[in-house]
Amino acid sequence: MKRVLAAMSGGVDSSVTAALLKEKGYEVVGGTMEIFPDYEQKPLVEGGCCSLSSIEDAKMVASKIGIPHYTFNLKDVFQKEVINNFVNEYSQGNTPNPCIVCNKEIKFKALLTKAFQIGADYIATGHYAKIKKHGNRYFLKKALDSYKDQTYMLYGFTQHQLKHTLMPLGNYSKKRIRKLAKQMNFSVHNKPDSQEICFVADNDYTRFLDENYPGTGDKGPILDTEGNQLGTHNGLYNYTIGQRRGLGISASYPLYVIKLDNKNNAVIVGKDKDVYFNGLIAENINYISVTKLTQKINANVKIRYNSPEFKAKLIPITEQKIKVKFDKKQRAVTPGQSIVFYDNDNVLGGGIIKTAI
Repeated sequence: MKRVLAAMSGGVDSSVTAALLKEKGYEVVGGTMEIFPDYEQKPLVEGGCCSLSSIEDAKMVASKIGIPHYTFNLKDVFQKEVINNFVNEYSQGNTPNPCIVCNKEIKFKALLTKAFQIGADYIATGHYAKIKKHGNRYFLKKALDSYKDQTYMLYGFTQHQLKHTLMPLGNYSKKRIRKLAKQMNFSVHNKPDSQEICFVADNDYTRFLDENYPGTGDKGPILDTEGNQLGTHNGLYNYTIGQRRGLGISASYPLYVIKLDNKNNAVIVGKDKDVYFNGLIAENINYISVTKLTQKINANVKIRYNSPEFKAKLIPITEQKIKVKFDKKQRAVTPGQSIVFYDNDNVLGGGIIKTAI
């Protein structure tokens, strides 16, 4: 019998994941990560994967299913790999996606290591995605429920990690999962999905940075595209590409943030047309369905989790760097965010947006 460590956040998806795997005959062990930093006030509300109730919810479900449950203290590695990266990226004028870093460095690396330590063959999560093997290669494919598909967050997978990961929800809709949870008498069946930054108690990341990392950013000029100073910003991390409101400046036409210039500690603003870009340069590329790109290809891409895919050309520069040329201009290309490449339902790979072009 194969043993699997089911990552249980206390939510409906991971709860049903553990139950489905036990029904399929796996020896299931439940595991919840303790990652919330000690210097943040612990969130008291339900829904957050780091809330006080989450571990208890996971323990309760594990007891109902009839599986053992463990809590793993991963605070140090989470601080090092996720929070420090989050702070560093914002300090450089980038907009990071901590969930992607967490998936890569914590869930499918640090927690997978824990799984092996307890003799498990696999780790399992409640993500909506599919893992398939063709020949000697593992593929990451989109979920049946396109609205819930989470492949954008998972492009960092290695072949080794895919080999030892189970994602049983890939063929289910979210509605079906909630119905199954209710049939299983899980009290979490109607628990809301977690949307916040898990390590920020109130989801106010600027408050989190101001209180815990006061040196994240200094004030500086707000400049137009010709270099004229229109005002003063309160730190680059307070602004995002495409932002219009809250700039504290006025002009005869609407102004938008078009660039965060870390070198000169300046916020650059321009007209709406200036927020649209022809392409981007991405780095830290990870490929899944191919080993690497040696020539330019056409693909569908996503530049943020909730945005639709669009067509583009992928032009490899090095193994870890790529130029992406959009078929049509796209709005608010944001350095620090991820771009993910698709070939129909297959995830080709992805990387971190370095600069818009």
